[in-house]
Parts: sequence; structure tokens; C-alpha cells
Amino acid sequence: MILDAEIKAQLEQYLQLLEGDVLLKASAGSANVSRDMLALVDELSSMSAKIKVEHTQLERTPSFSVNRIGEETGITFAGIPLGHEFTSLVLALLQVSGRAPKVDQKLIDQIKKIEGTYHFDSYISLSCQNCPEVVQSLNLMSVLNPNISHTMIDGGAFKEEVESKDIMAVPTVFLNGESFSSGRMSLEELLAKLGSAPDASEFADKEPYEVLVVGGGPAGASAAIYAARKGIRTGIVAERFGGQVLDTLSIENFISIKHTEGPKFAASLEEHVKEYNIDVMNLQRAKRLEKKEFIEIELENGAVLKGKTVILSTGARWRNVGVPGEAEFKNKGVAYCPHCDGPLFAGKDVAVIGGGNSGVEAAIDLAGIVNHVTVLEYNAELKADSVLQDRLRSLPNATVITHARTQEITGTDKVNGISYIDLQTGAEKHFELSGVFVQIGLVPNTDWLGDVVERTKYGEIIIDQRGATNIPGVFAAGDCTNIPYKQIIISMGSGATASLSAFDHLIRSEVPVLV
Repeated sequence: MILDAEIKAQLEQYLQLLEGDVLLKASAGSANVSRDMLALVDELSSMSAKIKVEHTQLERTPSFSVNRIGEETGITFAGIPLGHEFTSLVLALLQVSGRAPKVDQKLIDQIKKIEGTYHFDSYISLSCQNCPEVVQSLNLMSVLNPNISHTMIDGGAFKEEVESKDIMAVPTVFLNGESFSSGRMSLEELLAKLGSAPDASEFADKEPYEVLVVGGGPAGASAAIYAARKGIRTGIVAERFGGQVLDTLSIENFISIKHTEGPKFAASLEEHVKEYNIDVMNLQRAKRLEKKEFIEIELENGAVLKGKTVILSTGARWRNVGVPGEAEFKNKGVAYCPHCDGPLFAGKDVAVIGGGNSGVEAAIDLAGIVNHVTVLEYNAELKADSVLQDRLRSLPNATVITHARTQEITGTDKVNGISYIDLQTGAEKHFELSGVFVQIGLVPNTDWLGDVVERTKYGEIIIDQRGATNIPGVFAAGDCTNIPYKQIIISMGSGATASLSAFDHLIRSEVPVLV
């Protein structure tokens, strides 16, 4: 039995939702991974009379396609879609059977209108929390449009293919044999990359908002909900809903929830926001803020949104080391997510830059996969919690180097080494490796504000205890501000504070509230 009892019980409930028959065409060999895949396929078939199995020869072995009877839908799983991809398998079965996807009709219409022939190959790892969204989006596109097909390829099962294509980050997507994208992408982002994205004209007739939230992470979602509950016109514009939480694997410090994962948490935030009358404008990046009669937010597509009050909750992003080789070898050995990309470095030597909690946790996780991991820390001591340091130093294949200033990440077509300065001796040292994981903290997403909004020397928006900035009517919340601790629960609280302060500002101003 490939599925444990708990997962099987959950799966049985889902399979009861199948609306039509599904045919799984399996291509298997004699290797263990093929036997495991066949065991999964046969187990699925035994759990529902609507699932049939047919043995065939597909492009890759082991793999299986998910089809309607007499009709190929274009969805193929190469490898065994368990781990984080188990949900992708379940959704594929349901959608191919005829069950309607839980997607906005506007996106469904966009997919159906796509012309031309598109075959996508997505390379993933089963430990990657960012991969399922890409896989599920491409599968959905294949179900809805007969001109689109998609194969999910587990890098662990097809190591030679991954290495031959120099794939060193997941998810990596190829379109019709050519490189298409790397990293997490939502369905909206994939459609935009294919040339189907909203332009400025779609925002032209939007009336001014009473509260306009810029940013869709925990702080932004909290701010929007608190505003909408006051019954006032609320909008939220975001580059990607969920923000950095989408890149977080495990969340264990959100009080009342013992454990969850970033993408699941972000989906819950979005679902909660959609319970209210909030105008959500996703996949949009702010470009400029200007205070006029209203506060204007110009987007990169040229559209201008207006608000009586604005809450800035643009969050933060991974901080770059800023040395030669980092940008050149991004996704070619330079990585930022050990959970996603770690399996691609199995049996190899890697380094982690950064000795804080994130860096040490990354090193501990990588040590279970790679041949050897070296932690480079600029300061004299690691900054991580002592329990993490003790765990790291107990590992036989982990080394810690302090007083190390990263000088260069070297390579040709991909990373082959790293150079650093020993700050105690001044000597430059170099050692060979295959991957570098950067874990040196965050930088706020506030560059676009320029000198309009007062910020610290680190770029953080300066706010008071009410979340107010130096501009009347402009508030800020979350990791983009100078609040001392960057935590999800603190960001959500600051979002609520900023929203309540914005409402208070509205009812005390001379301009009547637009309801």
C-alpha cells in the first residue's frame, strides 16, 4: 500500500466527488519507482469504480496520464505525485472527471480563448511548497483548453534529465521545449506571461476608495478586512496575494494554529478577504504615490487608483548578498529556498550564507540531503537560537565559518565555488561547491516611494503607534515598516491597527465618507 491510512481515508472522501469516469494511462518499467507508481495507480483504481487503468507507453517512464474516456486531456504526471503534489493529483482527478474548478469565471474565459499549441513541462521536487500552484494552474489550463497540455516531472525520479537541462531551481517550466519560467507563479501570472493580462483601461472607471490597501500579505489582508467590516469602499492592490508567506514552508508560531504551511495560510487569507465586498486587484505593482485631492497610486501598467486613505503593506523580500556571481547564477546554483531547491543538490557540496535562524535552519535541512554544507557568517558568532546552533554543530557533514565576508560566487554556466575574506587575517579563501543558499534577512519593498514617504536608512516606512506615516491619510503596516519584529502575527495586528486608524481619520475629516 503506497498510501497511509490517514491519507487514504481523506482520498476516499474526495473520490466520492468524481462526476464522470477517469482513465489513467500508465507507463512503467521494472525499477522500484515504476513499481511504486503502479501501486499508486492501482490503489486509486481500487478506491473508485469511476477510475480505470490502462497500460501504455508514454514519453517518460514511469509516468501516467489522467484522461476522460475516449479523450486525452493533456495532463501527465512523470514520477509519483505524493508529498506536496498529492493535492495536484486529487484536483486533476476531480477536474478531469468534470467537476467545476473553483476559479473566477474571468480566468476560465481567458484560458479558453488562448490560441495556438502549448505544451508545458514543469520540473518540481516533492518537498517544494511553491511547486503545486504552478502544477495545478498548468493542469487546469490543460483541462479547459484542448490546445494546452502539461507534464509534471519529479526531479528526484528523473535526475539525468534535470542535470542535462542544468535545472538547479524548482519549479522550472519549459514551454514547447524552451525555457519559460522559474519560481512560483500563480494562474494569473502564467496567463500574463502568455500575453493575457489586464491593462490600464480596466482600471480607468474605478471610483476613489475610502481605504486603498497596497500589498496582499498578512498585513494587507488584515487591513482590508477591518476596513470592509466598517462598510466603506475598500480596495486591495497586490503584486501577488499572500506575499512572502507564499515562500514560507512551515508556520508554527501563529497562535491557535499549531502548524500550517505558507501557501495554505495565504489561500486562507485570500478566501477570507473574498468573503467581504473588497475590490481585489491582483498581479499589479505600485509605481508611485502622490498626495492630491485624493491619494493617488500609479501602477506599473499606467493605471492610477485613488483613495481617501491608503495603507501601505508591501512587505519585504529576500536580501541579496550583492556580490559578483549572485545575479548571474540565480537558479543556476544560487538559491533562496532550501526546501524547494535542496533536493536538486543531493549528494553535492553547498554553502549557506547567513548564520541567523533562517540560515542555520536551512543548513540543518540541507545536511540531510547534500554531501556537505558550510555556513558562512560575517560576525564572530552565529546569531541563531542556541538550540539550533547545537543541532547544527552536532551534524557530521556541516561546517561553520565565522568572520567570513562573501567576496564572489564563481562559476561558468553554473556555480562551481565561492570566495570569501577571512576578516581575522584578511586572507581571501576559496572552496569548490555546487550551490549557494542565501539567507541573510529581508529588505522592505519600498523603493518605489522615493522621498515621498519618510523611511529609515534601511528603507523601512516610519510609522507611529497608530500606523500613521508623515503624510496625512497614508498609513503603513507589516514588514515594510519600522516595527521591530517581523512576524506574521505582528503584521496582521499592525494591519488591523492601520485600518482602524484610517477609518478614524476618515470620520474626523471634512470630506464625507463614500459608502
